[in-house]
Amino acid sequence: MTVMVTGGAGYIGSHMVLALAEAGEDVVVLDNLVTGFDWAIEGRASFELGNAGDIDRVSEVIKRYGVSEIIHFAGSIVVPESVVDPLKYYGNNTAVSRNLLEAAVRGGVKHFIFSSTAAVYGMTGLAPVVETTPLSPMSPYGRSKLMTEMMLADVAATHPMTYGVLRYFNVAGADPGKRTGQSTPEASHLIKVACQTALGQRGYMSIFGTDFETPDGTGVRDYIHVSDLIAAHVLLLKRLRDGGGSTTINCAYGQGYSVRQVVDAVRAVSGVDFRADEQPRRPGDPASVTATGEKARQLLGWVPRFDDLQTIVSTAFAWEKHLMVRNN
Repeated sequence: MTVMVTGGAGYIGSHMVLALAEAGEDVVVLDNLVTGFDWAIEGRASFELGNAGDIDRVSEVIKRYGVSEIIHFAGSIVVPESVVDPLKYYGNNTAVSRNLLEAAVRGGVKHFIFSSTAAVYGMTGLAPVVETTPLSPMSPYGRSKLMTEMMLADVAATHPMTYGVLRYFNVAGADPGKRTGQSTPEASHLIKVACQTALGQRGYMSIFGTDFETPDGTGVRDYIHVSDLIAAHVLLLKRLRDGGGSTTINCAYGQGYSVRQVVDAVRAVSGVDFRADEQPRRPGDPASVTATGEKARQLLGWVPRFDDLQTIVSTAFAWEKHLMVRNN
């Protein structure tokens, strides 16, 4: 019984591989290394270079390793880029996922976990969303992910496969042991950008929008530590193995923080009063994106360990300092 992790050389995927290896699972990583890093892959896992959308290649890996479960992280994730280049997103996300599912069905894969996104909800308003909140994605990125959710449901209805969809909110932080983290230099994640600015890797950062209907006028997001997110995956995998039915779950803490609060937290952790320029809102940015996170707690027994902004920022900042040493 082997778990295949697509995109296992990337930010979230590498944390997943680490957790599975620590649990004694047999793991094979499939990654094309376009955005991932081979050095980020846990050494106890097997690695296969390849594209998750290559049906023949994936089928061969499934057969050779006896893959029984797939956890699918591979894909493109930058919302503004998806607006400029939608075909890339429908290709890398929707079409690749479709082919991966075909290979999974051919190979008799029993369980499939998919990393989806809060972007499927669109403009959510100020209230926290739940899994039954109407879906109205505003970007090709969100729509490409929602299409995969729909495909999964259709495939599971006609084949002996159960699935779990985890809709991520704002994933941040890094492994507390500094074994892996967000390693893409040009990543646009707010906390990473703020940490890079504090370390002098950027001359300044921007705060986009100061006139939202939020307590301090800046956008509010539900930041979830990557290690807590991975814990939800581990619990979901166990549930599927134990015979639980297919399900869709939001991964969030139920606590939002504003852009200003994040900037202040990075300043406090780093001790650097770095430059943060105020800019107009970006088109399509919602004022607030948060979720209750109750279903994960109730259905999976998920208990977050790092649900504190200071902790999230501290691990992210420590990883950025580690990267500076590693890359020099």
